[in-house]
Amino acid sequence: MDTLAPSQRVAERAHDVIEQVEKGVFIGGRWRPAENGGTFPVEDPANGLRLCEVADATPADALAALDSAAAAQRTWAAVPPRRRGNILRRAYDLLMARREEFALLITLEMGKSLAESRAEVAYAAEYLRWFGEEAVRIDGTWKVSEDGTARVLVTRRPVGPCLLITPWNAPLAMPARKIAPAVAADCTMIVKPAPQTPLTSAALAALLAEAGLPDGVLSIIPTTRAAAVTEPLLRDGRLRKLSFTGSTPVGRLLLAQAADTVLRTSMELGGNAPFIVCQDADLDAAVDGAMTAKLRNIGEACIAANRFHVHADVAEEFTEKLVARMSTITVGAGTDPAATLGPLIDERQRRRVADLVDETVAAGARLRTGGSPPDGHGYFYPPTVLTGVPADARITREEIFGPVAAIQTFTSDEEALRDANDTEFGLVSYLYTRDLNRALSMGEQLETGMVGLNRGYVSDPSAPFGGMKQSGIGREGGNTGIDEYLEQKYLAIDIPAPWPQSPGADASAAKGVR
Repeated sequence: MDTLAPSQRVAERAHDVIEQVEKGVFIGGRWRPAENGGTFPVEDPANGLRLCEVADATPADALAALDSAAAAQRTWAAVPPRRRGNILRRAYDLLMARREEFALLITLEMGKSLAESRAEVAYAAEYLRWFGEEAVRIDGTWKVSEDGTARVLVTRRPVGPCLLITPWNAPLAMPARKIAPAVAADCTMIVKPAPQTPLTSAALAALLAEAGLPDGVLSIIPTTRAAAVTEPLLRDGRLRKLSFTGSTPVGRLLLAQAADTVLRTSMELGGNAPFIVCQDADLDAAVDGAMTAKLRNIGEACIAANRFHVHADVAEEFTEKLVARMSTITVGAGTDPAATLGPLIDERQRRRVADLVDETVAAGARLRTGGSPPDGHGYFYPPTVLTGVPADARITREEIFGPVAAIQTFTSDEEALRDANDTEFGLVSYLYTRDLNRALSMGEQLETGMVGLNRGYVSDPSAPFGGMKQSGIGREGGNTGIDEYLEQKYLAIDIPAPWPQSPGADASAAKGVR
């Protein structure tokens, strides 16, 4: 009979899960220490305590990973599509069989609740399954040239070795969303996970190796010195692609570095998502959507609702309903079954969120709930609602990356669109209305790559994820997600026309003669 308390059982499981994860760099199918033996700590944001030490990769490790990727690329590119698809399908099955272990690992190093971590595991697994099916659908074209003297053969080939840089806020989903299409397209990869959450990437790499991914196809190089480690890779002509998910300022820097070698890039950058509630909206549905769009992932998501634009006629009713719902949220460690909102990633992020709220209140906004970090260990911040937010407040221009809803009002669709589009970002927007014409008209005019229409959630492995303006370049997921890892190659084949050519044939054709 199990006599342990739930917290004791979780603690024992946590210890076992952490112990099972490899802590080194993964290069050429082998786990080893960093070149200089250096390590860095990974901590639990729920209490600030150290979980373990992980290898701190050096530039030499990065170049060794590129050596391995470049050496493996030719043989990996010859692997049949069905075999690649089968590897991803086996990885999907293994991940779903171990979803509890992966969910706990995500919660321990990132902080979100176990329920949200389980949802992330399922979401990540779907990318493995989706692109496992796409691997056998890479096609090309064959046609007769315009003048009939040649055949045009267009094939799609793997880009080649890729550097994949992933963020901390979705430590399983983000690597899976990049690795899966790269595997399907026959590209080798070097993954640099965020230093806050390297353990989940390591566990995923081990799972892919178990699923049959050949040695050298995937390398993992955790590091606290991202700029020093990635710079020699970006300068090396053997690297053919960079895929980055993270902040817009870092994305701009990487784009500048990638320009020297004209490196192919995919960028999924910052967001400043507007959440528009029209006068005719179903307010209960809008509040449900707001809770999802704002609090999912503790608000630490590029697709989190950032600016709430609510019609003046329904603003107070919407606010009261939102405040009532926000006030029911239980803040606590992600491993606590009673908690529905975990900690922010670290003290720096908590301080930034608190400063944004304090600054906005000082500028005249009204604090309706939350706003005071709890005492004790961990990087917790309560669900917070602000109204009367000044139009020029910093909180309306920057990603909050925390559980704070900043509400402004509007009186016309034109005003809502103007305010929603008044940003350098263009990742996602949310729109609530019961009027179909308004939905289509405003949806088309919103300058974002994705729109949640009467829905507070847009991420879907079968849909193209990405933004406009300074929110990114390219798309991940969907039917086009694999294109980011493929090059088109055109062969012009000299084949004489099978029919006799006669003088004046072109002129006759131009006149419509058949």
